[in-house]
Amino acid sequence: MWTYWMLFALPAIGAISQRHLLATSQRAAWWCLCGILIVSVGLRFEVGGDWFNYLGHFTSMRFYSLLALWDRGDPGYYWINWLVFHSGGSIVWVNLICAGIVVAGVSRFARHQPLPWVALAVAVPYLLIVVAMGYTRQAAALGFAMIGLAALGQYQIRRFVAFVFIGALFHKSAVLLLPIAALAATRNRLWTAFWVSIIAATGSYLFLAESAEVLWENYVQANYHSRGGMIRVMMNAVPSVLLLSFRNRLFYNEQERRLWLWMAALSLLTVPLVLVSSTAIDRLALYFIPIQMFTFARLPLLAVERQGYQLIVAGIVAYYAAVLFVWLNYASHAYAWLPYRNYLFL
Repeated sequence: MWTYWMLFALPAIGAISQRHLLATSQRAAWWCLCGILIVSVGLRFEVGGDWFNYLGHFTSMRFYSLLALWDRGDPGYYWINWLVFHSGGSIVWVNLICAGIVVAGVSRFARHQPLPWVALAVAVPYLLIVVAMGYTRQAAALGFAMIGLAALGQYQIRRFVAFVFIGALFHKSAVLLLPIAALAATRNRLWTAFWVSIIAATGSYLFLAESAEVLWENYVQANYHSRGGMIRVMMNAVPSVLLLSFRNRLFYNEQERRLWLWMAALSLLTVPLVLVSSTAIDRLALYFIPIQMFTFARLPLLAVERQGYQLIVAGIVAYYAAVLFVWLNYASHAYAWLPYRNYLFL
């Protein structure tokens, strides 16, 4: 368990001391920590609720050709499995590649925030420990989506669409983010909405149509219950409410404002919807986790005095320390993460 606390403590210390560190020291510490996170997530051994399912997917690559994997769904993930398997590697290389993708996405997104260390500290307890170590395919999809969200906040709609499509190769559900580009557009809004709608419809057909019936049966008709789903959507709801409350003080441009106000509204919409189908909405809500990083990496800047700034940062760190403590000690599936083991120390 101490490994998880170390992974959280390192960015938390950076968040608290960020204003006192030299820029060169911050860069060196940042990239060193990203390397530690990639190794910790990528080289884990029998950690995560779906570990043995993913291991089964990997060993089944002996029965497939590279082209046949397109029909299996989520081809990007399975192509990596196929290439690694037929190169004589093990699942550790698949996990390491996917860990690199999600950490790169988190890093890129966090470094676009005014307080990147706070954003990174917010990401560790749930996004990097629970999601990245438990849902490998969707974590990789989320990593690409976060790179896209950082681009969308800078008016780069085409880059957003491209990265979401790449993410959809790892988990089909990523295409559900595409309409956000139309909602957030500030220039040529109708034209953008038209093309993004066409792309979203095409992407939904290509990536979701075949599995729509299965998703409905598994997640809705069968009432497949995701334990803790309400807690996780509420974790997005808290920063969404804060973002809406301080909407006149947290944004630096109009594109950013539209994008994240829509993200906040959609995050709040998942709260009542989780009562209908907790697993489906729970998985969809994973794509709204970046709103936690976005909001809390800006909230301390609302403070007028230095003491207020430090108090808010300390409060954010304490809040996510509580999240990690509660999850490790009370989550129904936390046993699959405990004890933490790494290939380097077997």
